[in-house]
Amino acid sequence: MVLEATMICVDNSEWMRNGDYSPTRFQAQADAVSLICGAKTQSNPENTVGVMTMAGKGVRVLVTPTSDLGKILACMHGLEIGGEMNLAAGIQVAQLALKHRQNKKQQQRIIVFAGSPVRHDKKSLEMIGRKLKKNSVALDIVEFGEEDDEKHEKLQALLTAANNNDNSHIVHVPAGQNAIPDVLISTPIFTGDGESGSGFAAAAAAAAAGGVSGFDFDVDPNVDPELALALRVSMEEERARQEAAAKKAAEEASKQEKGEGQSSQDATMTDRAVASDSDAKNKTTDLTEEEDALLKQALAMSMDDDTTVPVPVHDTDMAEAAVNDDLALALQMSVQDSTSSAANEEDMSKLLTDQSFVSSILSSLPGVDPNDPSVKDLLASMQSHSESQEKKNDDGGSKEDDKQ
Repeated sequence: MVLEATMICVDNSEWMRNGDYSPTRFQAQADAVSLICGAKTQSNPENTVGVMTMAGKGVRVLVTPTSDLGKILACMHGLEIGGEMNLAAGIQVAQLALKHRQNKKQQQRIIVFAGSPVRHDKKSLEMIGRKLKKNSVALDIVEFGEEDDEKHEKLQALLTAANNNDNSHIVHVPAGQNAIPDVLISTPIFTGDGESGSGFAAAAAAAAAGGVSGFDFDVDPNVDPELALALRVSMEEERARQEAAAKKAAEEASKQEKGEGQSSQDATMTDRAVASDSDAKNKTTDLTEEEDALLKQALAMSMDDDTTVPVPVHDTDMAEAAVNDDLALALQMSVQDSTSSAANEEDMSKLLTDQSFVSSILSSLPGVDPNDPSVKDLLASMQSHSESQEKKNDDGGSKEDDKQ
């Protein structure tokens, strides 16, 4: 397999609008360019191809030498048609682009599509051919369009000057029903100087281009049935491989989606568990704070001296006794205040025996009910105490009289 870097010079002049080639000259030329690019890139994976135009506003490089077939084919869409072909400038720019190729081990080749008249003289073209031969640049010329002897002579002189060990070729494609790719597919431009395997690469390139002729894979099964069968089998295998790869990619995508769904479910369950733990902690914290508040309140109530403590049942008698003592003391103080003129206890005892006086004293005391049983019991005990005291006093006086 030959390692080459190829520049294809496309003719996009006004003559490319003619319809003597189906569907137009330019479209037939574009199909041939696509086939050549496919053949070059498939014959060796390290081959590179570049595309440039020779008419329009000027010579323009569309794609520098590259192995990306898609990039090469895409540059052919939307090209402007107009002006005249500048063959000499196109070849010189192509030679300069090949000089700056990345892989210096690649052989250099220029393929020129000439479908319009050549305005340069024969000597200038021969000079360009000799320069190509000096720099080891091979030249292939595809001549199509109207039959012009002068044009053919100029192109033949250019080819003769550039040819070195039969590495350059010229092909004339007459106008008619045969498209340009159908003619070129059997020429050395596709077969690569008769090397083995290049014919199959060219036919495979034709199949990849999408069938620019009326036959499958651009190969007439009547002319070469074995090649047509091989291409059909190869395409079926490639289609099966692509379907298997697509099916595998779909299965991997489905598994990935299921894995993402399971991960999201696990994440949701984890979030719920964390939320439950958080709620439990919050509840525990609330209970602890409530208990602390109750303890503080109880402590404050126990430390508060003004807090009223309920009296137990067994302490009722003691409380009543304390109330009776306070009442007796108040009664005695009231009596003493009212009887400040009394001289001794005897007079007080006499006053206590006076029921109307005691009742008036008790009525004057705030919060004291004279009819309360406890008050009555207290008065009775005080009267009995006064009577006993009076009796003791009487007994003591009689005893003293006897002694005297």
